[in-house]
Amino acid sequence: MSSAGTGTLVHAAVGVAVIGLAAGLAHAADMPMPPIPDRPSEQASSASEWKYQVTLYGWATSLTGDVGIRNLPTTSVDVPFSEVLKHLDGALMGSVFADNGEWLLLADVVFAKLSASRPIGAFGGELGAGITELIAMGAVGYMLPTGRSDIDFAITGGLRYASVKGSLSWSGLGPLPDISASARQWWLDPTLGFFAHWELNEKWFVNAIADIGGFGVGSDLSSTGYLGVGYMWTKSFSTSLGYRYLYEDYEASGTTTGSFRYNTIMHGPTFAMAWRF
Repeated sequence: MSSAGTGTLVHAAVGVAVIGLAAGLAHAADMPMPPIPDRPSEQASSASEWKYQVTLYGWATSLTGDVGIRNLPTTSVDVPFSEVLKHLDGALMGSVFADNGEWLLLADVVFAKLSASRPIGAFGGELGAGITELIAMGAVGYMLPTGRSDIDFAITGGLRYASVKGSLSWSGLGPLPDISASARQWWLDPTLGFFAHWELNEKWFVNAIADIGGFGVGSDLSSTGYLGVGYMWTKSFSTSLGYRYLYEDYEASGTTTGSFRYNTIMHGPTFAMAWRF
């Protein structure tokens, strides 16, 4: 193959890999924490009375930053949600929340699978890329006194796990054999943050959350934030609209799968449906 043909192949590979990686990470990640579950206007009758909530949500995520895989050069990415949606094969986002008026517990899981392909070369070949990502988070919070019955505020601490598996394949390149490769990277971040809930009235509420994590344990630094407004349709069902961002600065080198560089900001609007019991 000529040097020009080789350059075209490598350029196409980087392009598809970055699109797939960016799209996957945009749908997951620290994919930080989900929209904070809403709480009913009445306070728990005692600190031992636990209440639970299950939430399903979506995040229309865009991604900007720098991504590098193995020995390929670090590449700047700017992927809007419309591009992410084109490559989405499937996603599931949900959380479980519990509180007793003094303590709160939160578990969240995000799963996303994406793929992309493009034709290459004069032989009708195809270059494909795929990514599967799992983000799991758990946090514990303690309610602090606010002096107001309509405002709850808690400090939180937890762990955030991220696992990314990517693959590349070349096929139909004339006399050349098909080629495929895959790699997986994961990391675990401790987090510290806060949770706030403000009841505007019996129906409307505002939720806010922020945390910072990593500290060199997993990523060098990570941070997430969320602000949303919700409406209680019944005592057990609510919906909310909000905006969420996630910053992640992670780098690994000298591993069996090669180097991995990921320094990005993910952001976009969210929509959530919650059932409380």
